Amino acid sequence: MLYFSSDYMEGCHPNILRRLSEINMDKNPGYGTDAICESAKNKIRAACGKTDAEVYFLVGGTQTNAVVIKSMLRSYEGVVAAATGHVAVHEAGAIEAGGHKVLTLPEHNGKLDAAEVEEYIATFYKDANHEHMVKPGMVYISHPTEYGTLYTKAELEALHSVCAKYDIPLFLDGARLGYGLAATGTDVTLETIADNCDVFYIGGTKVGAMFGEAVVFTGKAPEGFFSIIKQNGALLAKGWMLGVQFGELFTDGLYMKCGKNAIDCAERLKAGLISKDYNMYLDSPTNQQFIVIETAKLEELGKQVAYGFMEAYDAEHTVIRFATSWATRMEDVEKLIELL
Repeated sequence: MLYFSSDYMEGCHPNILRRLSEINMDKNPGYGTDAICESAKNKIRAACGKTDAEVYFLVGGTQTNAVVIKSMLRSYEGVVAAATGHVAVHEAGAIEAGGHKVLTLPEHNGKLDAAEVEEYIATFYKDANHEHMVKPGMVYISHPTEYGTLYTKAELEALHSVCAKYDIPLFLDGARLGYGLAATGTDVTLETIADNCDVFYIGGTKVGAMFGEAVVFTGKAPEGFFSIIKQNGALLAKGWMLGVQFGELFTDGLYMKCGKNAIDCAERLKAGLISKDYNMYLDSPTNQQFIVIETAKLEELGKQVAYGFMEAYDAEHTVIRFATSWATRMEDVEKLIELL
């Protein structure tokens, strides 16, 4: 069986496992108040070029999105997102359960268009009854997007400009950020993100960590953010376990190395799929590759390959996803190409 259904099927990078084993019996205070977490935070601040950034470690992506959004919005505000955004589609209504509406706009290969965001917000304020409506209080984007696509530096700057104009935060979901940073041809770096986003998170769960995400506020975090994490069940008592993981990921470029392995494997897979005349659903530069395949072939394929279902394409075809990761072996990619 070949496994390409997601990028979180393995445990963690061996460096992390080794370090956890080395300090397993050490005594550390709880809830991220330890020296290990502080060291990891400083490494992240240095990588972002923001020495005064506030960094928090949370346990998972959905919890992170829910906590950040709840902490930054007033009760009458909602969050603007692409119709395909994770908070709009794949979080079981976590944002709505927290009391906030997800305000969806059309997606363009998974991305928001800055001009459309500005038009939406401007139209809201032009409405004489806007005080009776859900106010757009934040803009949420994913990078990479749910389709594996990436924002350019210019696109991030345009979104940042719109958000600054209306005094609302720009929040970037970086669940797969390592794969975006390592993508061939991207002009977006961690510093670019830190310069243009009010808050973002560095995904660990899908990029080499056993679990965990690092939230970075480029300015001040909302008042009581630690308590809000606790209220929402996203605070790990053994917080040092998150600090160890991010400390390793941000030592000697390991985070980027994890990303590069996935990209190298994905690029080889894409080339193989194209050589076999598969219909690529879109051009993804990251670790998620999407093809259109005859629905009738899926049952047989599923006996040999674990893949991800994306969506129905038409009555006879389905869009499926192959995902590579930090742990994907090139020999498995070659086997998949041969099988297909």
